[in-house]
Amino acid sequence: MKKLFKKLAITRIILLCLILSLSGAVTAGGNDRLSAVLDGVLKRYSELKGMSVSYKREIITKSMAMLGDEVASDTATGTIIFTPPHYLAIEQETPGRETVTTDGETLWYYIETKKTVYEYPADSLGREIRLLSEIFSGLSNVYDSFDVELEEKDEYSLKLVPNPLWEDMDHIELLVERGTYNI
Repeated sequence: MKKLFKKLAITRIILLCLILSLSGAVTAGGNDRLSAVLDGVLKRYSELKGMSVSYKREIITKSMAMLGDEVASDTATGTIIFTPPHYLAIEQETPGRETVTTDGETLWYYIETKKTVYEYPADSLGREIRLLSEIFSGLSNVYDSFDVELEEKDEYSLKLVPNPLWEDMDHIELLVERGTYNI
């Protein structure tokens, strides 16, 4: 049970860090504007040798959402480091120092206060690792795993809906700056 909880916690940390750090819907079927935005993201990120971004993530469970403002959410800050194709490190600074690192084959989860490292096969979180790799590599194969919708706000909002659906998440929203295509 503890391993399952840790795996789910790591999965949520990875996905929520990504969503929260990267600061009328139209579906992908032949939309020129969506194609132009995806092309801009691909050009911006496909040649990167690696990147590091600060993040702030907030976890709000379904039960927390039902209680509204009565319950504080779980927040954390830190840094995400990515080097293609599969090296990823999430270095959490607050509220406690923790690190999740993977080379694409093995995932290590280090909790500084416990001075403990947990090791898992990376394929136990394979789709999440592939998702981060896909995003940080410019979304070149995004249609292989997601339906994509575009909503134009102050920036572009790309809504990625897993296809097939994921049990623990209904979509990911990426905000893309106009002109620079920074995620």
